[in-house]
Amino acid sequence: MKHIDVAETNFRPVAQSSNHLAGVKPIHRILTPFPVAYFAAALATDLAYWRTAEVMWERFSVWLIAGGLVMSAFVALAAVVDLVFARQRPAWIRALGYIVAVLLSIVNVLVHSRDAYTAVVPTGVTLSVIVVAILLVYSVTAGWTLTDRRQGARS
Repeated sequence: MKHIDVAETNFRPVAQSSNHLAGVKPIHRILTPFPVAYFAAALATDLAYWRTAEVMWERFSVWLIAGGLVMSAFVALAAVVDLVFARQRPAWIRALGYIVAVLLSIVNVLVHSRDAYTAVVPTGVTLSVIVVAILLVYSVTAGWTLTDRRQGARS
């Protein structure tokens, strides 16, 4: 199958490179913002619960944290695929920060599963703040990636 570049009305075939995945961005880079958004939204609903004591906000927090954990699993799976197929190597500091944030989120969802006001205040809010801070430092500042391009890989 030949790839064709479209430039105005002229069509010209593009030579097939030996490594057709060389210019492809890591898959997990697309998914990494989703857990950060879920956990940040959980922090917002924790703060809303803290101010209003409305049970609805606590339930929202539980669902948002659970959704963030599911998306984190997808990110981890995509990162493994990137490591195997896309000439990537792990960025250990960012990956460990991400793992710590996910483990704290598992604890956080268990804390939120308790009954009453103490399920969120102060432990749940504190855990949510720590998780969001870790994810913002290790994900956003790194360009939403948990891997680095291997030496010799073309972009």
